[in-house]
Amino acid sequence: MNSSPNAPSLSPTESAAELHANLSRLRDTIEHEAGQTLDGWRPAIEREDFLPSAENLARYLAMRKVDLRGIQDGLVELGMSSLGRCESHIRPTLDAASATLASVAGLPAEDYPLASAFFEGPQRVARARDAMFGQGEPGTRIMVTLPTEAAEDENIIRQFVYAGANSVRINCAHDDETAWAAMIRHVRTISREVGRDVRINMDLGGPKVRTDLGDKLKGKRLFSGDRISLVYELPEDRKGLAVTTLNHPELIDKLVIGSRVWLDDGKIGGVVESLDESGAVIEVTSVRPSGVKIKHGKGVNLPGVAVEIPALTEKDLNDLDFVARHADTIGFSFVQTPQDVRDLIAALQGRLGDAPLPAVMLKIETELAVRNLPRLLVQAGGKLPVAVMIARGDLSVELGMDRTSEMQEEILWMCAAAHVPTVWATQVLESLMKEGLASRAEVTDAAMGQRAECVMLNKGPYAPQGIAFLQEVLRRMARHHGKRIAIMGPLNSWREMQQL
Repeated sequence: MNSSPNAPSLSPTESAAELHANLSRLRDTIEHEAGQTLDGWRPAIEREDFLPSAENLARYLAMRKVDLRGIQDGLVELGMSSLGRCESHIRPTLDAASATLASVAGLPAEDYPLASAFFEGPQRVARARDAMFGQGEPGTRIMVTLPTEAAEDENIIRQFVYAGANSVRINCAHDDETAWAAMIRHVRTISREVGRDVRINMDLGGPKVRTDLGDKLKGKRLFSGDRISLVYELPEDRKGLAVTTLNHPELIDKLVIGSRVWLDDGKIGGVVESLDESGAVIEVTSVRPSGVKIKHGKGVNLPGVAVEIPALTEKDLNDLDFVARHADTIGFSFVQTPQDVRDLIAALQGRLGDAPLPAVMLKIETELAVRNLPRLLVQAGGKLPVAVMIARGDLSVELGMDRTSEMQEEILWMCAAAHVPTVWATQVLESLMKEGLASRAEVTDAAMGQRAECVMLNKGPYAPQGIAFLQEVLRRMARHHGKRIAIMGPLNSWREMQQL
């Protein structure tokens, strides 16, 4: 369509005819490319129920390779859909737009898709949401992390559930099987008490890269401009030195001069200044003015470095003996490649045999996981129910804070296209959970979580208040948004506006 401001204007009929031709070419391109993609995916898809979702995902990927802005503008000018919310139903949307354009242009009539075709994807997501994160009113579910004390005191869990939690999360990086079993007993008891199934997610700890200060655990406070050595082996005499190694020291080999390094879960940022046989020297470039003390066992992020370590650790495999038999959904930490997914599925099958496999929640925490997301969705969804957690803490350190908002949006789109439920996670209402008072920015962030199928809250002494507050925020937002579609109900705040 000619969108130049100096071009002669076209009549609606002419515009519709030109748009119809452009849309037909686009649809043919999408179908051809999606068919090729699906052929490559087909051997991994054993669940026939997932096949329509994989087909839609393949079409979405093909469509998003094209700059659609010209077509979108033309459709809007004719009062039609802009294609802006078609992630879960690509082909029906294109078919409906084509049929309408053909009618306006006076071309041979085309069949409209069945109305049900527009709702099959969202209905698939809703069913998966309820199975993984608990039933409730239509809308977003709430998952809350259980503290260690919940193993001894079932009233902690009771308060969470009565406040509005639909599911709970057990972090297997903490506690042990005895504590986990007690927590699960309490959850099942309270589920019977309230008459609804509170679902249990168990997160595997995963191979998080961490600082290792060895047996001399005294670190040094770092300020901007300081240097810290990242070494293969810690020296015997560390007096006065800022030095650490990693629990995976082989990753130091991946660094080059100029590489970004983040320590203490993003609190200390630096750049590799030099390299030698002992390791790397890092200049601290990002830290709060009061400095941060380097500590043992804190998370390390290496943006741009391919961290090629297995997603399942020895501890994870040991934990799976318990987790596979008790979890409704397994949180798969630091999954990055389709092989990681295959390894987890093989580990589950080895423990469960022919019994149904639990659902898996892929925790997207690295740049590589983002790049591989479509393949991860197909590899997992082709075998078992799958969800995605947008783990914004590690992800923001990996990608940079400036890219986080963009990337969380793209992950939501991708998962909608695959009919996969998403979890909005990391530091949601953190101040409220820990200190009893939310910031304005946190409230806005919590409201944005309504576009996901579940919002995860972490631990904190004010957790019941946080759950109740989040439930009210989500309830209010559900009046205006059905996930990513605005609902045009009446706005009552401005009813009396006839006079100034």
